[in-house]
Amino acid sequence: MELRQMEVAVAVAEAGGFTAAARRLNVVQSAVSSTVRSLERELGTRLFERTTHRVSLTPAGAAFVPAARAALRAAEDARAVVDSAQGRLRGRVTVGIMQGVWAGLHRPLAALRAEHPGLVVRLRQAAMVDIRQELRDGTVDLAVVALEGPERRGLVARPLSREEMVLVCAPGRALPDGTVTLADVARLPLVEFAPGWAIRQAVDRSFRAAAVEREPVFEVNDIVAASELVRNDLGVCVMPESIAARFPDLSVRRFDRHAPSWKVMVVRPRGEASPAVAALLRHIA
Repeated sequence: MELRQMEVAVAVAEAGGFTAAARRLNVVQSAVSSTVRSLERELGTRLFERTTHRVSLTPAGAAFVPAARAALRAAEDARAVVDSAQGRLRGRVTVGIMQGVWAGLHRPLAALRAEHPGLVVRLRQAAMVDIRQELRDGTVDLAVVALEGPERRGLVARPLSREEMVLVCAPGRALPDGTVTLADVARLPLVEFAPGWAIRQAVDRSFRAAAVEREPVFEVNDIVAASELVRNDLGVCVMPESIAARFPDLSVRRFDRHAPSWKVMVVRPRGEASPAVAALLRHIA
């Protein structure tokens, strides 16, 4: 069994099909199909169920993919250790970024690239729940996310920042003077982020703590879409102050109490960090 065969099988599983895997690997679909067939012959069992509409893992495939990921990581770690001993790093590191969060990550990434130009950095932007699972699956090496205590089990976390959230609205919208309450916000048309977003979870917690019910008018999964809805006065939105600062034409109001907040941290799977992850962590404040 070859590492390339395992890489192709993992790509099919993660991409959800042979065509998508071929695009991801920059090869023709027939090459992906023939590699998987060869691997299945060698293993003596099918890894994937193929239909005209979808590709899914068989029980054997579901058992094989995590083991294949581990083997691929071990091979990358072996190469990285040799490179590190020679004062250089190659290969790749996958960094998960929760949607809406950047946390000044460009600075440590620039320092990492200057120190190790042969290292490829893949940025994976997704909702918090997806990144958390990918950290545990090993498909993400390091992430910048907002996780509560129970969600961090099995992971190593280091705090980066904590900030309160604010209410963002169109400049012309009439609001009470000074600060606002969650009850004030609940009476307004709300633009909310989709379930699974850390912003949404923080907002949900604050409304529950204040015993205030609200009903969103719009639900989005994109910061820019939320800002456009607010800019056109279709609703108001609760978001972290650092994100609100990206839209200086919008008005911002603070909460008098029960303000939603989040703690952003850098997170990685437990165990010894790979040389690439260790190098990036050295540059993250």
